Amino acid sequence: MLILNFAHPLTPEQQQQIEQFTGASIEEVRNIPVHIDQEQELGPQVVELVNAVGLTQEEWQSRVLLINPPGYAPVALVLFAELHGRRGHFPAVIRVRPKPGAVPTFEIAEILNLQEIRNQARQRRYV
Repeated sequence: MLILNFAHPLTPEQQQQIEQFTGASIEEVRNIPVHIDQEQELGPQVVELVNAVGLTQEEWQSRVLLINPPGYAPVALVLFAELHGRRGHFPAVIRVRPKPGAVPTFEIAEILNLQEIRNQARQRRYV
């Protein structure tokens, strides 16, 4: 699987946790730095971020991807709209949480299958 990391670098321990959660090996982690100019429109900046990933049209639709989203919610929302448009479905997402303790450290809390969450929500659409 290919991890597209739009957040802080993943530690070896976090990568191991991801492999345990998914049952798949990480082939590559691509770190994409997120720097947003608040004076500019967000959409075109996110398109540039996604273009920086460097995948072909075929790879967007065929590669197993896992996304570590940026912490800034508006960027994350536009990012997932862009990714859905390129892939035809939502990718899976890494959820990171702080670990208890005096020293701030973070662990992988879960892997969220956004497409499955969306599909389940469709079941509740007319309830």
